[in-house]
Amino acid sequence: MRTARLINPLRAAVAAAVLLVPAQAASASAASAPPAAAAESQTEVTVSPVDLDGPVISTVKVTVRNSAPQRLRSLKVSFAGPVGWAVQPSVQSVSGSFATGASASATFRIQVPEKRSGFVIRTFTATATYQGGDGLGTATGVRTDRSGSPQANLAAAYNGVAITDESATTAGNYDGEGNSFSAQKLAAAGLAPGAEVDALGATLTWPDVPAGTKDNVASAGQAVSLAGQGSRLVFLGSGVGSGATGKATVYYTDGTSTTGSFGFPNWSFDPADAHGATLVASTDGRNRPDGYGNATVKYRVFAHSIALDPSRTVEFVVLPANGNVHLFDMAIAS
Repeated sequence: MRTARLINPLRAAVAAAVLLVPAQAASASAASAPPAAAAESQTEVTVSPVDLDGPVISTVKVTVRNSAPQRLRSLKVSFAGPVGWAVQPSVQSVSGSFATGASASATFRIQVPEKRSGFVIRTFTATATYQGGDGLGTATGVRTDRSGSPQANLAAAYNGVAITDESATTAGNYDGEGNSFSAQKLAAAGLAPGAEVDALGATLTWPDVPAGTKDNVASAGQAVSLAGQGSRLVFLGSGVGSGATGKATVYYTDGTSTTGSFGFPNWSFDPADAHGATLVASTDGRNRPDGYGNATVKYRVFAHSIALDPSRTVEFVVLPANGNVHLFDMAIAS
């Protein structure tokens, strides 16, 4: 069996697909001049496949190709994997200069841990710095590898009970203290099981499950399949505590991704527009372990959204890594 030995750690940069990241052109000196466009990189950086059948020390080859009309020289290449994965060496200098069409390579060793179960995205980043060539001085290549599959839909990721019947409240635990929404009060506010909810340009669906069963996702970085195209992704939910914020990353079928931040107010007490959310419904009181109570307090559901690239097709979404964010549904708005 292959075993791994420890080597010096290097923190990884995070990105989502194999691409080049060119340096930005200098801005115009005159205030009235338009901003300079980003120069197109003519330096290609690619990362070879990584043996992820850990634990193992995997050898990785980074190739830098000069497509610019000028010779490329003083080349240095760095490589990094996911956070905590040790890489040796951290940077390599490559001697010589490279004419148009010529390539150079650097080899690194990375410590790959034992495989994790479930859906995992691994990102590997190589950065080249140089003189000459396209004149930009730096270019980056990124490789992502996936293992496992995302959850089939949000309902498949349900991990908590937010809604209970007023006659049977003990199954609920939305807030970590055994409290939950009243199914009766939600229905009176238009949120009966399976009800359509129109919010922020999207049509969402209230969980179509019996009261007292799993009906929401406490967000913890789960990957959830979602297909379609549109201008934004709308989330339906509410928060526990006042720090229910985070970033969701949307992956498209072409391998690219976008990331957006959103948040929900606490299900009670916070201002209804906290974190930029939109109030969807408000109910009177809540269910406690000892029965219905707090009748004079409002308990609420909100909507929020992040921007999408409308020219691309969504494949799956990675939810925020914050269990204070609770989600009942998500949908794409046109």
